[in-house]
Amino acid sequence: MTAPLLEVSHLRVEFPTRRGTLLALDDISFSIAPGEILGVVGESGAGKSLTGAAIIGLLDPPGRIAAGEIKLAGRRIDNLPYEQMRRVRGREIGAVFQDPLTSLNPLYTVGQQLVETITTHLDLSASQARVRAIELLASTGIPAPAARIDHYPHQFSGGMRQRVVIALALAANPKLIVADEPTTALDVSIQAQIIALLKKVCKEQGAAVMLVTHDMGVIAETCDRVAVMYAGRVAEIGPVADIIHRPAHPYTVGLMGSIPAMDEDRERLLQIDGSMPRLTAIPPGCAFNPRCPRVVDRCRIDRPDLFDVNATRAACWRPVTVEVAR
Repeated sequence: MTAPLLEVSHLRVEFPTRRGTLLALDDISFSIAPGEILGVVGESGAGKSLTGAAIIGLLDPPGRIAAGEIKLAGRRIDNLPYEQMRRVRGREIGAVFQDPLTSLNPLYTVGQQLVETITTHLDLSASQARVRAIELLASTGIPAPAARIDHYPHQFSGGMRQRVVIALALAANPKLIVADEPTTALDVSIQAQIIALLKKVCKEQGAAVMLVTHDMGVIAETCDRVAVMYAGRVAEIGPVADIIHRPAHPYTVGLMGSIPAMDEDRERLLQIDGSMPRLTAIPPGCAFNPRCPRVVDRCRIDRPDLFDVNATRAACWRPVTVEVAR
């Protein structure tokens, strides 16, 4: 077994307010191996993006890591001072965000931003950094990179801007890439190209990727394993094929059932009744119990940990076994 590159252990993130402390992430644990893509999926408000922000050290105040550890290549990074974490964030962790316009400075050319990032984290001169910047733009599929390197962000299309952001994330050959919904604002053909690019990076550079998304099509096409999140907790985690075809947690079953199938003739999709609880109103026991069709009294009292079920690990007292799922 390859040693994990990223290890997140019992991560807890809180937001102190005047009315009390809100618990946004509660006891999150997972790992990612070198060259592996872990998909993180769930409804809006499940804590997917917040998990990524905690890993790269960009929690918005007053958010704070209240407990747990984050280790990168065996080194703990969640308690580093700001300047040290800033160097780790550029050199060892690359970040790709949903909206490329918020990641790029409109006042500087793409080349200036790439060269600055490269010279900050690598021991290269400005001329060497420019050569590498052109190579990065070419590797991410930007046509005529030697000419386009001197263009401004507004001169690129949405898909091309996202490629530039990925080039920025790869500038210092990071060990880990945290991609927060990198394909959401793009059309389907561009989505496929960005997915292929992320897979290529994993294969060629051995980088680990944490891919945050709500699109199960992207998950199925891209990821090796999937972590399903609900109300700031991991509901189920396992290999992508098992999560999609043999889910154990009733929430995962509901998510999979809400996806239209090309080979079925159904008038209505399945739906999960109710909505994600607010941080101020997370119920005791299993957070999913008010919406769960398999709920029993224990679900309303005791919070389940992750157990081995089928080929995945699910936090559920009454998981769906393979025989039932069929």
